[in-house]
Amino acid sequence: MTDAELRIWRALRLRQILGVKFRRQHPIGPYIADFVCIERKLIVEVDGGQHAEQIEKDAARTAWLEAQGYCIMRFWNNEVLQNTKGVLETIRRVLEEGFLPPSQPSP
Repeated sequence: MTDAELRIWRALRLRQILGVKFRRQHPIGPYIADFVCIERKLIVEVDGGQHAEQIEKDAARTAWLEAQGYCIMRFWNNEVLQNTKGVLETIRRVLEEGFLPPSQPSP
């Protein structure tokens, strides 16, 4: 795991956010989700710079996962490292309110 993924995992594991269970590196069809809450069908992806170069591949992956009923939240590594509390608050709010965020990474 990257430093950013490790930071998020420390906060998601053991049902620390609203008692919701997340799994890490979980296979879903032909893909592996960084973090997924199966019961809420929420995937949290933490993306590094390589994702800026594979936009089409990520778009196809996102489309397939959304077709399976999943909502995908994407965060850049630097966003997680520089604003961990804000990222976790966004995840908590989505879980609490059921808000479906856009699947694209934040700028």
